[in-house]
Amino acid sequence: MKLHEQIHVDLIVAMKNGDHLRRDVLRMCESVMKNEAIEQKKAITEFTDEESIVVIKRLVKQRKDSAAQFTDGGRDDLAQKENQEIEILATYLPAEASDEEIRIIVEKAIADSGASSQSDMGKIMGMSMKELSGNADGNDVRRIVLEILS
Repeated sequence: MKLHEQIHVDLIVAMKNGDHLRRDVLRMCESVMKNEAIEQKKAITEFTDEESIVVIKRLVKQRKDSAAQFTDGGRDDLAQKENQEIEILATYLPAEASDEEIRIIVEKAIADSGASSQSDMGKIMGMSMKELSGNADGNDVRRIVLEILS
């Protein structure tokens, strides 16, 4: 079953169970995926899991940004809601790479590129993110690159 199909099935289950937060998050996610498919001029049935994951990651990033802004503004209630939405969306994402896995890939990228200073960060980041195939947050990779090069 494709990821967008699983989200639709889970949406129906959430509606039947009266889980309003999950229902709303999955409806929004499904809507964004359909709009993305329309923009790409293809049917939602042709939407791949990789494309679905890109959409979900974008939605998670938006919610993280919103939660941070709400926290800074003293609106912890809204930040908590955003974090709950992140938890729901994260269940559809592949597991993130651990710091140790990221460190191994970054060290390999540094060795392969011959990088020696922070001026080579762009090259290292590019190689590392390509190797990680989107299974790591860019901020985590950047932090580890800085640790190693410092």
